[in-house]
Amino acid sequence: MATAEPPPVRFGILGCANIARKVSRAMILSPNSTIVAIGSRSLEKAANFAKNNGFPASARAYGSYDAVLDDSDVDAVYIPLPTSLHLHWAVAAAQKKKHILLEKPVALNIKELDLILEACESNGVQFMDATMWMHHPRTSKMKEFLYDSQRFGQLKTVHSIFSYNSGDDFLRNDIRVKPDLDALGALGDTGWYCIRAILWAADYELPEIVTALPDAEYNEAGIILSCAAYLHWDDGKRATFYCSFLSNLTMDISVLGANGYLRVHDFVIPFQENVGPFYVTANTKFSELSIGIDPAPSEHKINTDLPQEALMVKEFSGLVSGIKEHGSGTEKKWPTMSRKTQVVVDAVKASIDKGFVPIEVAY
Repeated sequence: MATAEPPPVRFGILGCANIARKVSRAMILSPNSTIVAIGSRSLEKAANFAKNNGFPASARAYGSYDAVLDDSDVDAVYIPLPTSLHLHWAVAAAQKKKHILLEKPVALNIKELDLILEACESNGVQFMDATMWMHHPRTSKMKEFLYDSQRFGQLKTVHSIFSYNSGDDFLRNDIRVKPDLDALGALGDTGWYCIRAILWAADYELPEIVTALPDAEYNEAGIILSCAAYLHWDDGKRATFYCSFLSNLTMDISVLGANGYLRVHDFVIPFQENVGPFYVTANTKFSELSIGIDPAPSEHKINTDLPQEALMVKEFSGLVSGIKEHGSGTEKKWPTMSRKTQVVVDAVKASIDKGFVPIEVAY
């Protein structure tokens, strides 16, 4: 007799941020989730958001975030609020036993994140940040190459860039440039992805030293609009990244090993939703007369039936379902990834604030 499928995980959404349009679509596409509630400070705004984004007819709109947390039908919440509000609402959600999918950057600093993670741990709820590219099947395929001792070998260096230039209106009005809403600016938004990419390539081994590179760019309110940093490991690995709100859209990772090299040009959001390419070279030499290289770089295209954000929701919902239906424990790797990323974000910010000095990374 076939085992019955567990019921879908029922999501509530706190706020009507633009990114919530994409993630709510993912909740609808994912086979093991549904949306039952959305809350905003304006009931009308919540109702219109639900209507305009194809929510199930049964989904309830509320005029407050608290009402979503008080809804007994809500199993998990997605929180796309400004970073300055994450501590309050993530802790409140955990205390109401709601599992938490939290937009990044997850907190303004490690102290805040630890309070969130402690609330999740003490209430037995799953925590995951919404770094979508972690869930694309391309990501695990690329990791297979990095683990290949013959074709890639010892990791030597990583470089990552995530930048975009959204124009004057963004630079004047977006929450990501407001000190009371998202005080980390580009470091918290695009830098989060670069740092995660570096840690991913280094198998989440933290660097010993982080040094921000002169000079960061700021707006009039003192918010970082672009910055770069150097990460150093005592075993000789090193990495750099550049993140910006002032440069053309670029989403690159380059990973160099003793025997091979990997690059990807769209790691944050694939250029095409259903396929993710990456490029590798292995054991490369100059050809005869140095008029080329051998072997030539190879392109790998990884197809996916669901977009990466829907795979993220599916993974998260599977963990929540295991806890609900089978009493499984929470999966610890996701909060650990978040915490390590936040620790490096904090170190870069400290280096910038102290005049671009080296900072020891403390975990």
